[in-house]
Amino acid sequence: MRRMLQWTAACCIVIIVSTSALAQSKPLPPVVGITAAEIQTVLQHKGAEGAATDRQIKVADLGDYKLGVGVLYPGPANPGAPLAAISHSKVTEAFYIISGSGTLVTGTAVENDRVFPPETEFVRLAVGPSSGGVFKGGDRRPIAAGDVVIVPAGMPHGFDDITDHLTYLSIRPDLAGVLPANYVHPALRK
Repeated sequence: MRRMLQWTAACCIVIIVSTSALAQSKPLPPVVGITAAEIQTVLQHKGAEGAATDRQIKVADLGDYKLGVGVLYPGPANPGAPLAAISHSKVTEAFYIISGSGTLVTGTAVENDRVFPPETEFVRLAVGPSSGGVFKGGDRRPIAAGDVVIVPAGMPHGFDDITDHLTYLSIRPDLAGVLPANYVHPALRK
């Protein structure tokens, strides 16, 4: 019995040491930070790349997946106008509302849905394969500064009732590998 306990303890130690050695053999990816000043720099950028409504700040390559962070600033909504819907087939988005307010509209009833060309900047750099159309109804959710909303991949979404402005971060886990590894917005490149 004592010999069996010693053997079991020895095996456990070997397994723990082996697992630890394997875990350390794969280097950890670097920490990637985004400062408030960098967010403002990207928002104020006026250039050929990265000056649209959806501005990818950085994409971190974390080994098994990538994580993108963008900042968006849609303008005021036009009351009564058709409401645009967009969906991203491979990338989920978590929105953190920095400032402003509006209504997030989600739902699967979309008319005139069309696939965006793969060379489109926001498809290439920010969200991967996407399509868009016009909402026919939808679920409406008021949003304001400090709110967080998670929009699953494939869920059509859009914004309405923006009277002044809406600024938000979009955190984008990319398990499918569609975002460019280690992308940095042109305004932040040295």
